[in-house]
Amino acid sequence: MINIKVLLQITGQIIFVIIFIFFSTLHAKNSDRFERGGNISDYFAGVLLLNQNQYNESYKFLKRLDGLEASHNNYSSKYLYSLVNSENFKQAFNYSKKLEKDGLESFETDLIIGIYYLKNLKHNLANKYFLKAKQRNSRSVLDDYIVHSLSIWSSLNNYKLNKATENLEKLDNRFQNLKKIQKVFLNCFYNSSKTEFLFDELISNKKTDFSRYNYFYANYLESLNKNEKSMKIINQSLKLYPRNLLLNKYKADLKNQNGKLNFNCKREDHVAAEIIYIAANALSSQSIFSISNFYLNLAKYLNKEFYTFDTLLAENFFKIEDYSTSKKIYKRLSKNGSALEWYSQKQISRILIIEENVNQSIKLFRKAYNNLEIKSIYETFDYAEFLKNNEQFKDAIIYYTKILNQINKNHPLYPDVKDGRGIAYERTDQWEKAEKDLLDSLDVSPNQAYVINYLAYSWIEQGVKIEESLKMLEKANDLKSNDPYIIDSLGWALYKLKRYKESKDYLRRAVKLMPADPIVNDHYGDALWKNGDKLQARYYWEYVLNLKKTEKDLKEKIEKKLIKGL
Repeated sequence: MINIKVLLQITGQIIFVIIFIFFSTLHAKNSDRFERGGNISDYFAGVLLLNQNQYNESYKFLKRLDGLEASHNNYSSKYLYSLVNSENFKQAFNYSKKLEKDGLESFETDLIIGIYYLKNLKHNLANKYFLKAKQRNSRSVLDDYIVHSLSIWSSLNNYKLNKATENLEKLDNRFQNLKKIQKVFLNCFYNSSKTEFLFDELISNKKTDFSRYNYFYANYLESLNKNEKSMKIINQSLKLYPRNLLLNKYKADLKNQNGKLNFNCKREDHVAAEIIYIAANALSSQSIFSISNFYLNLAKYLNKEFYTFDTLLAENFFKIEDYSTSKKIYKRLSKNGSALEWYSQKQISRILIIEENVNQSIKLFRKAYNNLEIKSIYETFDYAEFLKNNEQFKDAIIYYTKILNQINKNHPLYPDVKDGRGIAYERTDQWEKAEKDLLDSLDVSPNQAYVINYLAYSWIEQGVKIEESLKMLEKANDLKSNDPYIIDSLGWALYKLKRYKESKDYLRRAVKLMPADPIVNDHYGDALWKNGDKLQARYYWEYVLNLKKTEKDLKEKIEKKLIKGL
């Protein structure tokens, strides 16, 4: 790893300009202290690392600059982010109190102090700071939603249910679904007889996916010793959402009675953690990962035992391509029961594939699957898909077949299993079986654009049913417009039908959408040749030869075309 200070020295001219702008904002009496090269580089190193989501490293640099907040407002907010995101929350609280004493409060300091007091059951103090944060010009509507919600939950000891519900209704109308969630939790907190009805109403909502709240409903029923009904909710919801991690985790916990998640809707800090998690999830969906992680770590502080919060944290690091940190979080999660172990090992295997450690990935996934005590058809399907996607076609066929022996055509997995096995058969030169599986998949679910494309393209390559393939591909293109693979297949079908001008138009689009794909470029080269553009055709063929992904047999064909043409 490059030393940050060395990097700053290398880019001295650029940094000089930045430093000039930065230090022009300092008060003269403080400038001598911070103009020393070491302090300057510490600040910019800390900010750079924070922007790269390397929180522990950022904290190491920024903590050296105590006092800089007096002359540079941005420092305090950067330092607070590094503290919270590196899970130094007590230090973040102490620093926030120092800023308050010095008259340098902000939205972040109010939020952090309020959360600290909420966690430590000092509700009136917590509410005081949430109200202060609410009155500030916060950065977003989402920030307003959070502090408004937290102010409600920190003041429940002062109100009855009706007043608390009235306060909840004052939330921004853009958060109607989040109001519904909090309304359920409020009724639970106050032991309202309406709680079960409201849970039922929430999870049966057809417009919004509230599947996560089946877990909270089951958890609530268990707290009332309604274990039979609790398990019924879990089983019913797993039929609809078989891959829901929280539901699978809860079912395993009920069976094994170990490593259980801790959530109690009668605890303000637990509900507050869930409210903040929702915000973090929304920010992640908008690719605002640094602030998402900030809120996630606040949620984790409020409820350390609800460790599935880490699934979003690991995914955030995955999305910014910090695979090392993502793997560390998944490894930590995998120690919390079979459901999380299976989920985490799948995610680590995905990362290993990206890192081109294919053999290690296959070995890890195989071990994870074999270690499952109970292997449902969904785990088996995930395993079969993984094997197929990593060219373990013969093994994949075995597991797809196991699933098909347990389900019928009405099962939601049937078309996917038939499609997967069909591809595996095709890749192992068992075309008759492949064709049958792909047709069976489309018979049950006829609007699968990619299955249509795979079958039609396979026919085209064999020189059969080309007219039929073209019609199928036109349908696939309607279903998935602007998909490069389907556009390429469409162009290739037209080429095979000697409709070269139309073919060239489609294949040109495919090349623009997928410029580094060897097959698409080869197809386009052929179409150019047939349209009389022979010089351009050779250019594209030569380009394919230089692509890393070009397979040996395609290179051999292109070398012949470069000599003899078509």
